[in-house]
Amino acid sequence: MYSGPIIDAHTHLWDLSMRKHAWLLPSGGGVQALGGLERLRRDVLVADYLRDSANQEIVATVHIEAQWDRADVLGETRWLESLDKTRGIAMRYVAAAPFGSPAGAAIIAAQAAFPRVVGIRDMLSFHPTQPGKNFAPRDGIAFDPAWRRDVARLVGHKLHLELMMYPYQLDGVLDLARALPDLQVIVNHCASPIDRDADGMRRWRDAMTALGAMPNIALKVSNITAYDPNPSYESVRAVALHCIERFGTARAMIATDWPVAGLATTFDAIYDTFRRITADFTPAEQRALFHDNAAKFYRIGDAVPAPAP
Repeated sequence: MYSGPIIDAHTHLWDLSMRKHAWLLPSGGGVQALGGLERLRRDVLVADYLRDSANQEIVATVHIEAQWDRADVLGETRWLESLDKTRGIAMRYVAAAPFGSPAGAAIIAAQAAFPRVVGIRDMLSFHPTQPGKNFAPRDGIAFDPAWRRDVARLVGHKLHLELMMYPYQLDGVLDLARALPDLQVIVNHCASPIDRDADGMRRWRDAMTALGAMPNIALKVSNITAYDPNPSYESVRAVALHCIERFGTARAMIATDWPVAGLATTFDAIYDTFRRITADFTPAEQRALFHDNAAKFYRIGDAVPAPAP
């Protein structure tokens, strides 16, 4: 089983006293797809992540925007810059920007000016019949011309596009990837197999096949238990292996989505399970999944000065 260094390519940090994450407040409503959020209503700072991950050889993490106040998305990046980097926590950021808005171009440029920002994320996840599972305000965002104009700006800034999606958004994501072949797209959380009945899983498997055929799309194998009402080793293994088979060991990354994944599992269980699933892979394939691919896609090998004290 894998015993080398790990880059956790999907993590979130927050300080609830700042009141910048409305979705985490008791009055925020949250998203029904995640269930109750009580266990997430705690500060998650560098020391908290280090405590939770103490049994794993985490050498670096990537911070993914955590739905910070949308009126001040640059504030999250500035806050991250103030955090201690000596243990590799939040070494790179995937930030937020209001694609399709009048401020979109300026904020993309401002985010790109931070050396640690390597991508911008948006959420397309929209369920056609269960609005409580929606992360996006509407469906079809990936086809919106104004949204696409801002996404296209990422290429010139050397940023990638990170997406949350359901299989229902497949056509839009495929069309976008074809229209912008120089844009690197990274899909989060196995493209979220949200519907766990037979038809839903068939829809998800077909989506994985189509997404995996696009050379400019990569995938994070993360938070598999999020939408599984009865998670087990077998169900996690089936999803993980289908993802890796469709994307290959050069375009798939194992990550946690911590602390959100903690709603259904523990930090150690995530990596223990993935080690067991990939036990028959070659050492090089294992290292690619746990470390090297994240280092490549998030440019963690590039030197970035630590922030001044």
